[in-house]
Amino acid sequence: MKRRRVFALAVVLAVTGTLVWVSLGDSSRPRNAKRTAPAIHKPVRRAGPVHPVTIEWVGDTVLASAYGTPPNGGRDSLKAMTPSLHKADITWGNLEETLSRGGTSKCGSNSNNCYAFQAPPSYARNLKRAGFSIMNLANNHAYDFGSSGLRQTHHALARFHLAWDGSPGEIRIMHRNDVRIAVVGFAPYPWAARLDHIPAARRLVRKAAKRAELVVVAIHAGAEGSDQTHVPHGTEYYLGENRGNSRAFTHAVVNAGADLVVGSGPHVIRGVQWYHHRLIAYSAGNFAGYHNFGLGGVLSLAGLVRVTLNPDGSFVKGRWISLRLEGPGLPELDTSKASLHLVKRLSHEDFGRAAARFDSSGRIRR
Repeated sequence: MKRRRVFALAVVLAVTGTLVWVSLGDSSRPRNAKRTAPAIHKPVRRAGPVHPVTIEWVGDTVLASAYGTPPNGGRDSLKAMTPSLHKADITWGNLEETLSRGGTSKCGSNSNNCYAFQAPPSYARNLKRAGFSIMNLANNHAYDFGSSGLRQTHHALARFHLAWDGSPGEIRIMHRNDVRIAVVGFAPYPWAARLDHIPAARRLVRKAAKRAELVVVAIHAGAEGSDQTHVPHGTEYYLGENRGNSRAFTHAVVNAGADLVVGSGPHVIRGVQWYHHRLIAYSAGNFAGYHNFGLGGVLSLAGLVRVTLNPDGSFVKGRWISLRLEGPGLPELDTSKASLHLVKRLSHEDFGRAAARFDSSGRIRR
């Protein structure tokens, strides 16, 4: 009997000691212990073969606006890119305008540093024909014409069987290759899932990770301009507006379960980083803007980010495809690969050993 009591006491002490060690967290770890992201519950997959999913991302897209309307209803605006946009299971871009008619512009009579973008709802057809599957609406221009403009944009996209993401608390579930993909978009605005509220963002991503095998996140973040190619430490501001802390945010959502993070917002490309074996592409630059965006130098350089992931989120392959905005601001493949050379340099300068590496064709190395 005495031996049993001694054994039971030893078990209790061992378990208690383990709990105390775990509760102490990183401070009690051995110095050489490996730091890893917290384990995230993922749905149990059904039996059967594992099929990877390929996702493409492009940045800021404005097909028409008061500053310029393309001929032929914009049907030919994305013609040069259509073959490339049909090479993925999900083709995703940041729609930085409303697809709507009428309504009151957010600018009113103020034209000083205020821009409101609106294209006819029929332009959703051009996005569908070009190859898009889903458009991110978490950005500063989705609400340019108020709730009516945003509602009309939803209707226009739905009419042409395009999905969207980016509303507060929204998790868009897509199905490809028998895999569930959760798509979540963030921006620092009240009509979007909030980029500037990191704890709430973590909760939303954890919720998404419980509903899908893959979680992909879009951010619309950062100051704007040709001098904003680097990802700074800390919060960024533009015209007095909080544009988020990109590094802290992206790392937090990866820790919460995101398998890929892609970005837009600065109107220039930014570097690509590995974090806990997950890829973060901070900005792909502008994709299309008919007489809408400033052009020249780095403002004309863009990227198409193509990433293939296994259903468990592990990286299979990826590629940075160089684009250039030509003429009125429409995208073409860039054989000079200028944006590839730039993203290589920016990635190395900003992230050092954590930077993504690219070969001469733009393939992303593990």
